Amino acid sequence: MAKKHLVIIGHGMAGSRLLDELQSRHAGTRYRITVYGEEPGAAYNRILLSKVLGGADPDTIRMKAETWHPGDDVTLVPRTRVDRIDSANRLLHLSDGSTEPYDIAIIATGSRPFIPKIEGSVLADSSPKPGVFAYRTLDDCLQMRSKLRPGDSAVVLGGGLLGLEAAKALADNGLHVTVCHLMPTLMETQLDETGGKMLQRQIEQQGIFVRCGRTIAAILGCNQVRGVRLDDGTELAADMVVLACGIRPRVDLAQASGIPVNRGVIVNDALATAVPGVYALGECAEHRGRVYGIVTPIWEQCEALADILCATGSARRYTGSKLYSRLKVAGVDVASMGVVKPELASDQTIQIFEEQRATYRKLILREGKLIGAQLVGDTAAAGQLVQLFDRNTTIPLNPLEALCAYSAAGGSTGAALDRQVCNCNTVNESAIVSAIKQGCVSVEAVGVCTRAGTGCGSCRSQIVGLIREHRPAAAATL
Repeated sequence: MAKKHLVIIGHGMAGSRLLDELQSRHAGTRYRITVYGEEPGAAYNRILLSKVLGGADPDTIRMKAETWHPGDDVTLVPRTRVDRIDSANRLLHLSDGSTEPYDIAIIATGSRPFIPKIEGSVLADSSPKPGVFAYRTLDDCLQMRSKLRPGDSAVVLGGGLLGLEAAKALADNGLHVTVCHLMPTLMETQLDETGGKMLQRQIEQQGIFVRCGRTIAAILGCNQVRGVRLDDGTELAADMVVLACGIRPRVDLAQASGIPVNRGVIVNDALATAVPGVYALGECAEHRGRVYGIVTPIWEQCEALADILCATGSARRYTGSKLYSRLKVAGVDVASMGVVKPELASDQTIQIFEEQRATYRKLILREGKLIGAQLVGDTAAAGQLVQLFDRNTTIPLNPLEALCAYSAAGGSTGAALDRQVCNCNTVNESAIVSAIKQGCVSVEAVGVCTRAGTGCGSCRSQIVGLIREHRPAAAATL
């Protein structure tokens, strides 16, 4: 029997991970797979772009080495855009004018940066004014890096994760950096007011100025950025303006193909669109009214769709994801999960604020179960909190035990051995320790074996600690 032609449209984080999941289920025995990507080279981890802005080799954030070969059953087609899906004839219309037949198509086009309309941000020909940068792609990063000059001033618009990471990288390169954020506190979708202000203080201690409740009304300078005017009339000198104002799902392909969209491409619990043979996942997809923009839900979607397409879980359905993240934001440890604020009068809140240690920890409980948590400055308990949250487990009678069950300085204990270390890939400590004892004595080797540390990267320091604690005596490589 001839193999069906399965096409992945998009070779970003979602498309690359889906390919991994399909290959791990031996999809090549039933499918001929083609992956179309608009960018050159191997897929890369967008979460780690700040490392490249800080001077790292771009290859260090690639999800695969440039020498990687996907196998005879997979064809990678870079620098090619799919403009339309002709579902009636099962044809893809490509940017070079050609067409390609398909049996199954998966839209994994991701998102695009939201670029607000700001006076003075573009030239007369509508091209970006020199010195104005979006912060979304590797090319954005490399262009920005080529213009960095120590002593210059930069204004970053956006106090979310990417904006703060960009600000930190610019400051580390010797620039004077100001972050402007429209909302009253930083990272307001992950942190409450107290957590946001704690994060702001720690960022300001690194020499980065933060102006919350402010946005850019105009970018000054005729043919080059010379400064910005804020919405309160304040003018700031600036040689560079970085726009990190969030993302919007890329739905243009679906719209051009007559596939229903709302905020994202609408999919059901099988991650299928309303058009037979066409699926969608990742940041471009909308499931049960929700669009996900963090790693863990996207990985879960990839696993579910691979099961469905390979019949390894033909009854498998994706019913949504619980949201949690553990990150190092501009050098500050931050973890967040579930709701940010109590929703019911009966919800119980526990907060620990330690100004001297510059830490803030908060739990939100409902009927003895964890429905939300925030950790700023000390995320040692994050692994166990994620397990309590994800499994909907009743927490200890004294909720403080959940915060104190694992100390970063205390090492592993028998009770803590199964704590979750890598939240992005749901990898527990026991799996990492097992890999180390089998000879994986570098962070990269552990990542290949378990996938730990290959998402946002915030758990890499914990993996290093586990390697030091558990590596065989003869091994000494980290």
